[in-house]
Amino acid sequence: MGATPFVILLPPSEGKAAGGNTKKPWSFHSGVFGPAFGDFRADIADALQLAKGGDQKLLGVKGAYLSHAQACNRSLKGAPTLPAWQRYTGVVWDHLHLQSVPASARAAYIKRIFVPSGLAGLVRADDPLPDYRLKMGARLPSLGLVSAWWRDDLTAALASSVKKTIVVDLLPLEHKSAFDWDALDVVHVDLVSKKGAVVGGHNAKAAKGLLARHLLDGGQTPLSSLITSFSHPEYRAKETS
Repeated sequence: MGATPFVILLPPSEGKAAGGNTKKPWSFHSGVFGPAFGDFRADIADALQLAKGGDQKLLGVKGAYLSHAQACNRSLKGAPTLPAWQRYTGVVWDHLHLQSVPASARAAYIKRIFVPSGLAGLVRADDPLPDYRLKMGARLPSLGLVSAWWRDDLTAALASSVKKTIVVDLLPLEHKSAFDWDALDVVHVDLVSKKGAVVGGHNAKAAKGLLARHLLDGGQTPLSSLITSFSHPEYRAKETS
């Protein structure tokens, strides 16, 4: 009997590649979840327009970074796109390093990675995305806490798309709060120190990217064995309740 199939939930990155494909501009209805989330994405875009793209408190950046983020957030519809796995450039994604996977295997890996997004709700790693900035933990004046605003619809969409498939949760707390876990067949995996404490920070983000790659590279190895066999000089992977 083969291993039970699984998909991985990874966080988006605050850092994003600029630019993209101008011949395939972003529509609110783009990607796997676009048909379900198009109207909700339009609501988010409208809220960002009302907020003039967002201020320093909302977006968490200042100076030139703030100006760039505001400009992107005010021009989302029709913006140039990149696949999510190329748009996200943070530490987790750098160490997942999908660019190094042979193209045939990469196509399969990408279809097993899902990302909760403040802007788009939920995206698969091959879905097109514009450059944007909006955290799940942000509060939009007209909509409230973004994670709470999305929660019911994100949970229903993920549950519908991954039937008979385990969801491996590698999300930080900010993004965990965007789901009702009781509705999903989920395995939560944390990185812990040698003493057993759950860890965070830059090094842990790097290790999380390596862990995600280890799981995807695992072939038909059972998920529980993949989790326990993850090797890292500082951390180990632990399934948690």
